[in-house]
Amino acid sequence: MSDSTFKRFVEVGRVVLLKSGPYAGKIAVIAEIIDHNRAIIDGPTTSVPRQSYPYKHLTLTPLALTKLPRGSRSGTIKKQLEKEGTVTKWNNSEWAKKRAAVEKRRGLNDFARFSVMLEKKRRRDGVRKAVKTLKA
Repeated sequence: MSDSTFKRFVEVGRVVLLKSGPYAGKIAVIAEIIDHNRAIIDGPTTSVPRQSYPYKHLTLTPLALTKLPRGSRSGTIKKQLEKEGTVTKWNNSEWAKKRAAVEKRRGLNDFARFSVMLEKKRRRDGVRKAVKTLKA
């Protein structure tokens, strides 16, 4: 039997990113698997209530809680999240940082976008001049 190319599996304790609904963009933990289409998720530290959620609206992250029993209640999940520091691991991940940067960029007004454009021009000009001096 060859090794699978898949590394993230739907399992109890898997940290998931919600793609749609009122809690889109927040993370939660799979507490129980209902069937092949849905799971019960819970996010006690991210204010996501315990609820049934379809897999097609979840994105599996590489993070998972170790030894979380099936059907764990919110208190147990919260203790495990705090013990393993999963939320801080997520916030320090490149994926979360990139999502935060995109959200910050979406929230800019017209003048802020113009300022960003000018800063990018300045940086690009500085790099161009530095490369030119190195070539010479």
